[in-house]
Amino acid sequence: MRHYYMAMALTAFCLTACSDEETTAQGGGDDNTPSSEMPDWYYAGGKLGTAFLATSNAYEQPAPAVEQAGLYQSFKYGEALFEKPFMANNSGVRKGLGPVYVRTSCEHCHPGYGHGQRVPAGSFRTNEIGNGCLLVVYTPDDNAYVGWLAGMPQTHAVAPFKDPVDETKIRVEWKNHTDEWGNKFPDGETYELQYPEVTMPQEAVYVVRQGYTIPKDYVVKLESTIGIYGTGLLDAISDEDLKAQYAKEESDGYMPNGLNEAFFKNGEWVSQYSNSLQGDGTPYPRRFTYALSRGPLQDAAGANAIWNITNVTRSDRRYHYLDAAGTYAEYSAKDPEVQAGFEDYVARMDPEREHPSWWEGTMEERIKAYLLAKDLPAEMSDDDYVDLMVWHRGLAVPAVRNVDDTDVQKGKELFAQIGCDYCHRPSWTTGADEIRDPAKFFTDGKRQLPRYPYQTIWPYTDMVQHKLHMMNDIRTGWCRTTPLWGRGLHQRCTGAATADRLHDCRARNVIEAIMWHGAEQSDARRSVEKFRELSKADRDAVVKFIDAI
Repeated sequence: MRHYYMAMALTAFCLTACSDEETTAQGGGDDNTPSSEMPDWYYAGGKLGTAFLATSNAYEQPAPAVEQAGLYQSFKYGEALFEKPFMANNSGVRKGLGPVYVRTSCEHCHPGYGHGQRVPAGSFRTNEIGNGCLLVVYTPDDNAYVGWLAGMPQTHAVAPFKDPVDETKIRVEWKNHTDEWGNKFPDGETYELQYPEVTMPQEAVYVVRQGYTIPKDYVVKLESTIGIYGTGLLDAISDEDLKAQYAKEESDGYMPNGLNEAFFKNGEWVSQYSNSLQGDGTPYPRRFTYALSRGPLQDAAGANAIWNITNVTRSDRRYHYLDAAGTYAEYSAKDPEVQAGFEDYVARMDPEREHPSWWEGTMEERIKAYLLAKDLPAEMSDDDYVDLMVWHRGLAVPAVRNVDDTDVQKGKELFAQIGCDYCHRPSWTTGADEIRDPAKFFTDGKRQLPRYPYQTIWPYTDMVQHKLHMMNDIRTGWCRTTPLWGRGLHQRCTGAATADRLHDCRARNVIEAIMWHGAEQSDARRSVEKFRELSKADRDAVVKFIDAI
């Protein structure tokens, strides 16, 4: 059942806010509505995907495509699901949290609808909105995620279950780094560089405290959540154009590290994304997440996260998100304290005793049967899930700011001259935007989503992975080029103290982000060398342009 009264209140608030802020402007200040003549690159999301606010809620706006499709109300319902925490109760709109989970809401990881904020030094705490960083726990000899934690490690649980990881035992330390140029430009201006190191002792892991032996060494890294606005537009880029970009870069041979041959080689895809569990295994090019682990948006990070971050089941995912090896289930089932509380817990989960395996056999067998069940009740309705995906695909991109500023215009020219626009490709033209759905959830013709056919968009990404060879780099070293659109509004929209750029928010401003691209083996080395030789005024112009787009 949906909260219609909430949607009406949200609609009223939105209309009031728009009437206050969307007056007339020249594409410069907080009110960024266009004047009669604006350049194409002002419309970052094209005419169907651009919104015109530069205020603290700039990332939250519905794209014009949403209203054109008559999906505004559905968008607002989805927005409420994104913002509000899920609960461990069995009834209500946002029921079903747990039994273990990563966060209670989407907004915990995406404050202000943006990407995560920089994690402060000290312990790793996720119970406050803002820490959008996830732990990446893997074995360094093969870059494989460990089997004894879920791929997105869960650090919380609903009683009587125990937290899979004790966050209080995790430590984050920010270390200073000095590059080969001594953190100094030729004209004497200096900058700082920092990177995070994460330690997670074995005793922080629940199953270890219960007697499990970790088979080999592991490392822990941070990865921030990505921006979610505009992902529908990136999804609308055709598979053919995406493949052509890969083929061009392979043919150019411009990148010192080449392409990731695990995905593309000799003009053809080596690996594509598919879903054989909910779908039919149809392959699609990879386009989302740093690791390019996901294909079309309808089965990408957001569609996955609303389930695995909260462990709230839905009709096509009637099972818990746990470690693939079943380690947590095995050791939880043997835990005397979990056993002592399971009777009351399962009575709440299954008051009509519709699942005999949860009630019959030893307590250990019953707990394991519940945790590993594949026929759990759907806690999120199909209507709610569709609303969430309308919202997800319908988020607009903020229009570019200060397009008539001569420094911004100069920075745009320099950005291209020094080669930044090779990986941060400025524009794409979307295709027909026929909805592709690996999970076969939106294929009945009745569930509508916003669409963006034949739009010129300006995301500033080539959608391809590259290597920067940074200190304490991302897992595997390969990272998809991050879209730059809207990133200059991060602090305004999220309340963050710093700009929080790069995959783990190590860069506190644009200069730091650029200089982290400058390692000797980095794909961006030549551009950084050219950037260093610019005058301070020209470097500032590049920064101003990047913050404007």
